Amino acid sequence: MSSLQESQNHATHNKPAASPQVEKEILRALQDLAYGSVEIVVHDGRVVQIERKEKVRFN
Repeated sequence: MSSLQESQNHATHNKPAASPQVEKEILRALQDLAYGSVEIVVHDGRVVQIERKEKVRFN
C-alpha cells in the first residue's frame, strides 16, 4: 500500500461521525429539492454549515 493510501485510510478512520442533528438537517435540506444544490461546509472533520440553493425552472 502506498503512503498516500495509508494516510487516506488513517484520516478516514479517525473522523468523528456526524451527529444525528446534522444528519437530520442534511436530509431536511435535500427534502423536496427538485433543482439546486446542498453545500456542506466542514472544518476539522466537523460539519459547521449547511447551505441549500434552490432553482425554480419554467418550461
